Amino acid sequence: MSSKSYRHGPAVGAWQRFSRRRFLRGLMAGGSAAVALPILEIAAGRQAFGATSCGSGFPQRFGLFFWGNGNLPPRWTPVGEGDGDDWALSDQLAPLAAVKDKLTVVSGHAVKVTNISPHWSGGVGLLTGQALIGDDNYWEVAAPTIDQVIADEIGGETLYRSMQIGVASEKVFSWSDATTQNFGETDPYTLYQRLFGDTFVEPGSGGIVDPRLGYRRSALDAVMADIGALQASLGASDRQRLEQHLDGVRELEQRLARLQEDPPDYESCTRPDAPETDYPELEGRPQLVARSRAFAHLTAMALACDQTRVLTFQFSQPLNGDLYGDAADGHHSLTHDEGGDQPTVHEITTTIIGELAYLLETLDAVPEGEGTLLDNSLVLACSETSEGKTHSLEELPLLLAGGGCGKLVTGRHVRSYTADNAGHVMLSVLRAMGVNRADWGDGDTYVSDGLSEIEA
Repeated sequence: MSSKSYRHGPAVGAWQRFSRRRFLRGLMAGGSAAVALPILEIAAGRQAFGATSCGSGFPQRFGLFFWGNGNLPPRWTPVGEGDGDDWALSDQLAPLAAVKDKLTVVSGHAVKVTNISPHWSGGVGLLTGQALIGDDNYWEVAAPTIDQVIADEIGGETLYRSMQIGVASEKVFSWSDATTQNFGETDPYTLYQRLFGDTFVEPGSGGIVDPRLGYRRSALDAVMADIGALQASLGASDRQRLEQHLDGVRELEQRLARLQEDPPDYESCTRPDAPETDYPELEGRPQLVARSRAFAHLTAMALACDQTRVLTFQFSQPLNGDLYGDAADGHHSLTHDEGGDQPTVHEITTTIIGELAYLLETLDAVPEGEGTLLDNSLVLACSETSEGKTHSLEELPLLLAGGGCGKLVTGRHVRSYTADNAGHVMLSVLRAMGVNRADWGDGDTYVSDGLSEIEA
């Protein structure tokens, strides 16, 4: 396996005593306190972005919904562009009607990698920002997938740093590094036992204050004396970044105070009903829909109970031969062999998007504060190609749902007519999730700007 390092922005040698994550330090009763600074230009050429919690006190969550073998672009692309009633869902997106106002469709974008391994180049290029290494016979990734980049930022405070689900296969698009692929759970009952078995305790709702909140407020107070000296050492650009960061710190102080007075009780966190213990094939056909829906309820509760904040939910993998409905052949074969406008392929794609809709509606049915679990989440849905027959990396299907606590706009269709780099979307997703990244990708995939049309 390759040991190729990941691309990082250049370090600035003018101030070597500032590490990539410098801390403000102060004294408080019982010991010392440390609060992380934003990544400043003077330290690492980076830029600071938003926090990873919502104004209601609930955490942000990230979900990746992936399916294999693409779509049919003429039946996928929405009619019209813009907001509200200016655009309409297409045939293949019709199952998403109930969550249209919480959905943004991005069409016309492309993954800027050489398609040397059809059905793999696009998924790797989109989700890692770099071309795969190797060829169609053997390949590896050069960087972690976006779910793991986000897990590095927000996954450390939960029981499970990230969670991977494989409805049809344990082989999911999730790599922690070039040599570590994360395999998906394929059995709903096994996941239920792991999450909600005998050791699970439902959170109390009697106003019990998390004792860590008081410590966090004290830590913020303790470091304020160090701020003035730091500001005097910075240039104008870094001073502005620091001011923005401190505004966020002050907002955090206020939010922690509100949480101490009225903590979120995670009232929606309950032990779900146990799923079936087995999902045998029916006449040689896997029960993908039934399995997917069982996983949807389990993972929604895992997120609602704050057992994890990062989820990869893979419905199917590329090149799959899964049999759907009464289809005479497997999915991948049909994308190449079915004639005409491929009605069976269309029906399969619509079925898959129906299960995405079921997952999103399940998240949206969980109340959190004045909103829902979906409102406090950002779900990215994608495939590894557009039209399966051609393996095209243009017109890649990209959907965003939930908005991540208002960080991204929803209820919109944004289209590119020039095959813009899909990396712009990925960078916007990272920034919305609070990941301090000034860029994404490498070589032809490289971008340093997000997609402004989807940013709130």
